[in-house]
Amino acid sequence: MSTILITGATAGIGKSAAILLANKGHTVIAAGRNRQVLDALDGQFSNIHPLEMDVTDADSVRQAATTVESLLNGAALDVLVNNAGFGCAGPLEHVSDADLEAQYQTNVFGLVRVTRAFLPGMRERGRGRIINVSSVAGHVTMPFFAPYASTKHAVESISDALRLELQPHGVRVILVEPGAVKTGFGAHERQQLQTHADNAGAYRDQLEVFIRFHRRLHAGGADPVTVAGTLVKACEAAQPRPRYVTPRGRNNLFIVLQKCLPTVISDWILRRVTGLDRI
Repeated sequence: MSTILITGATAGIGKSAAILLANKGHTVIAAGRNRQVLDALDGQFSNIHPLEMDVTDADSVRQAATTVESLLNGAALDVLVNNAGFGCAGPLEHVSDADLEAQYQTNVFGLVRVTRAFLPGMRERGRGRIINVSSVAGHVTMPFFAPYASTKHAVESISDALRLELQPHGVRVILVEPGAVKTGFGAHERQQLQTHADNAGAYRDQLEVFIRFHRRLHAGGADPVTVAGTLVKACEAAQPRPRYVTPRGRNNLFIVLQKCLPTVISDWILRRVTGLDRI
């Protein structure tokens, strides 16, 4: 059994993965900012240890690393799952500097900050696994999702570099790339898009059409337990793949089309799929 730290473990995919892994007998360190949810997980599972940590706060991450070191009696983690993240959406012209910075502080800088805190122990031991939760948006960028998608493109690039840097040290780096998932994530994104539609007149018609597409997309999205199951596979596989697209099928098709078709064709497909070709 492994010792696994999961960031963003208080909701959605992260919480589902923590529960699945605990049920399989692993020791799970569930990290997040919602103390109430963390305490509930702690009370439900003897092998889930709550860890209050804000990935955007360097002092919080350092304190969390000290806590984990004490909990494990100086031993290194077996697996780090960088799952904490959120989505910022809207016309790039109208997304505030503060919102854009917050997006990068959580999805990119937070991931790097946590990795730096827990990687040295794995490297020194010569064994470990880092799983970064990216997105299909790390390959395919939808309109009005420049803030979120650009952070996931960054996660893809960072992970590719780390995978090569850490291979000689026995540390594997794995990407898990979900498509649309039925969590509160989608509703939060739509709320942002609607706010922009109400206030950004030049983009109103486009946004109203795109919001309808976004609602259909997430209504047909995967159950978070399905995506969490892919995280479990990435944690447990003896020879894990560098990338796991989840669920497969349509998500793989989107990625292949984006990579293989001329940009003018892939743009046309995205406009057609989202309904924006009618604007």
